[in-house]
Amino acid sequence: MSNKTLLSVQNLKVWFPVRRGFWQRTIGHVKAVDGVSFDINEGETLGLVGESGCGKTTTGRALLRLIPASGGKVLFGEDNVLMTYNERLKKLRRDLQIVFQDPYGSMNPRMTIRSIIEEGLIVQKIGTPKERLERVMEVMEKVGLDATCLYRYPHEFSGGQRQRVCIARALVLKPKFVVLDEPISALDVSIQSQIINLLVKLREENGLTYLFISHDLSVVQYLSNRVSVMYLGKMVESAPSEELYRNPVHPYTQALLSSMPTLDESRRQKRILLQGDVPSPMNPPKNCRFCTRCPMKLPICTEVPPPLVEVSPGHKVLCHRAK
Repeated sequence: MSNKTLLSVQNLKVWFPVRRGFWQRTIGHVKAVDGVSFDINEGETLGLVGESGCGKTTTGRALLRLIPASGGKVLFGEDNVLMTYNERLKKLRRDLQIVFQDPYGSMNPRMTIRSIIEEGLIVQKIGTPKERLERVMEVMEKVGLDATCLYRYPHEFSGGQRQRVCIARALVLKPKFVVLDEPISALDVSIQSQIINLLVKLREENGLTYLFISHDLSVVQYLSNRVSVMYLGKMVESAPSEELYRNPVHPYTQALLSSMPTLDESRRQKRILLQGDVPSPMNPPKNCRFCTRCPMKLPICTEVPPPLVEVSPGHKVLCHRAK
């Protein structure tokens, strides 16, 4: 793993307008992602965790320009991905790929496996038909699929095999950075470990950099070098993986980790049960966003937005208690 930054996300915002009435006037915005910043180094895996609806998937898709961002920067090399267009953006897409949560839903059921994997090469105008077929065969072998799969259709495969096809489709352009959007949550438990080990192997063999989005905290711990925790569109804690799991500082991170099942008695924690519901992202609290559910809140939490505090090298927390 290198210390060179590959991707830098700065103050990323994704707001969706809410419209009402006959004239469809905008009456507000759903602030799905509201000022998120992080860096990912070459060869690193950053795990992104949080409850459903916290903005994890929206962050991953926005930094690849799959959905429009409302503000901020995404720097990849010398390019701001959010301000790049036409041929330059098309060229950037060779280096920026994604594996979706639902493998079947992300594939065209009318296309053969060869066509699905080869499509990116055709769009990018890479190689002759013979060279493209060789590249497709090569990447299929890497993900554990053989030549008999070339002219079959997605419905003929199991969930794990479909996800291998999706991984092959992402890798065929030889990208540098891959967003893994909950790539195992739709799979059987017996298959999940195979896909995770495959992702680790491909990362080491191809020097890939991952943004790994997941609910499964134990898998994130195994796969990630660093972990960031999101809550209601904000990044509330970020630290090296070992440090975060050993010493969670933010009350929300502590609650998440207390829910992890473990057979190790020494690692078992008393389950922290959060009260109440997540506030509406259309009208989030203007102070600390977690204060409505926090079991450790202070009077200042309801009055002043919390500062971002670095409690140890590389360990940053958005909390008044961390001062």
